[in-house]
Amino acid sequence: MIRHTVVFTLKDQKTPLEAPDFFAAALKLAAIPGVQNFECLRQVGKKNKFDFGLSMEFASAALYETYNNHPDHVQFVQQYWLNEVDDFLEIDYEPLI
Repeated sequence: MIRHTVVFTLKDQKTPLEAPDFFAAALKLAAIPGVQNFECLRQVGKKNKFDFGLSMEFASAALYETYNNHPDHVQFVQQYWLNEVDDFLEIDYEPLI
């Protein structure tokens, strides 16, 4: 299992209400085959600089790779991510035990 997580800030400190197209497009990523437990998240702690997160799981590394290359994901990155995200950190986990 792979848990893919990305935390980020939006340009100009935008909120979800100021960037509805971004979050609507992000939600569509949940429909890509292999995506499980998709979540759009808001940071509530003050221990880092990021405001939002996306988290999802994949049953295998192969499904995660398929997601990365899926046309809908590629389009989201090109149309929304590169234009709206100011800074981010991507973390991909697999269970130790």
